[in-house]
Amino acid sequence: MILEQKSLFDDRDLNSPLASRLRPKTLEEVAGQKHLLGEGKILRQLIEQDQVSSMIFWGPPGVGKTTLARIIAERTQSHFVDFSAVTSGIKEIKEVMNKAELNRQMGEKTILFVDEIHRFNKAQQDAFLPFVEKGSIILIGATTENPSFEINAALLSRCKVFVLQALATEDLTELLTRALQDPRGFGNYHVDLNDDLLWMIANFANGDARTALNTLEMVVLNGDKNGEDIVVTKEHLEQCINRKSLLYDKKGEEHYNLISALHKSMRNSDVQASVYWLARMLEAGEDPLYIARRVVRFASEDIGMADSRAMEVAVAAYQACHFNGMPECSVNLTQAVVYMALSPKSNALYMAYEAAKKDALEHLAEPVPLAIRNAPTSLMKELHYGEGYQYAHDTEEKLTTLQCLPDALLDRKYYVPTRQGREGRIQERMEQIEAWQKQHRHQ
Repeated sequence: MILEQKSLFDDRDLNSPLASRLRPKTLEEVAGQKHLLGEGKILRQLIEQDQVSSMIFWGPPGVGKTTLARIIAERTQSHFVDFSAVTSGIKEIKEVMNKAELNRQMGEKTILFVDEIHRFNKAQQDAFLPFVEKGSIILIGATTENPSFEINAALLSRCKVFVLQALATEDLTELLTRALQDPRGFGNYHVDLNDDLLWMIANFANGDARTALNTLEMVVLNGDKNGEDIVVTKEHLEQCINRKSLLYDKKGEEHYNLISALHKSMRNSDVQASVYWLARMLEAGEDPLYIARRVVRFASEDIGMADSRAMEVAVAAYQACHFNGMPECSVNLTQAVVYMALSPKSNALYMAYEAAKKDALEHLAEPVPLAIRNAPTSLMKELHYGEGYQYAHDTEEKLTTLQCLPDALLDRKYYVPTRQGREGRIQERMEQIEAWQKQHRHQ
């Protein structure tokens, strides 16, 4: 709802950055972090019950570490001190601590927020210890680095560690929508910006709320002023972030064109093109797990038994994407894509399933042969379930003449191997089995 119409470009209230104006003031306004702040979750309970103790927030940039610390101070009626690890030394630490101790004696709690606490050296971190131990301060440290490696064990042992997660694209989209509606943002203005562009901005931000809001602010301020409306187009967004490739719509035609190009390049054993299309997608902001899933599919659909290791490589790449994320997993995917492109090709598994699926749908009522039915009860045995079953392991050849297909489909052949890669040997093995069964079926 639009409360008032103003000039976007002349409003003095908009001099401060959008990210600052829209900084959450309550837990309900915090984007994401439901695993910590959802109803009944541990951090929310500690805050609501005013049982906050020293803690470390570990997470990537732009997820709200500073904001959350300020909200905690507000909710617990504590004095908030923002302390920078970059500009402060031991002298400044002791000055702040002595003041906090005086406040404590007067009955006022102090929350000392230390941004980039991992930048403090051991001596500086040790300077916090006595004040944390006697309760002069509640220390909230923020770090983008693993606290196990970057924070002194003595200090770490006195703090609870909470892991803040990068914001999902959906979280950022919700945040951007609120920025357009909130009077602290652009709620007092007519901003014409469609959902697809919002999604692109959210995706471009890569989990960082500050980047998302800064980008939104840039495109709105650079939009076309049309009377009382501010019109934002894809071209405005491209100009502001200067990375046109990032703006392809994952839900649109270009998305499917690129994944098709990658798939067909691998199928055609074109290594160079495969790597290029992979890079196009990753640098455009595509989810690496989506690409990895398609590579896993490719390993069976286009390679299959011609090189069974292709599946192992593809699944390993998928797991690597989970472990590493972008940009580190780009090389893992490159390895998988190159392997797929160079592997011998066979679509025999794909064709086998499609043929079997057709028969399965047309012959849904075909009974399972009695010999291969399970017979756990006496009644089933009386009905001849399992009668005539041959246990392959009882034979020297590990082969039997047991009929496993329904009568109506007895002569069907679904999997027909090629001569590519290992499938040549598989075909030989299948021919040996067929010859043995033909010979012994008439004995």
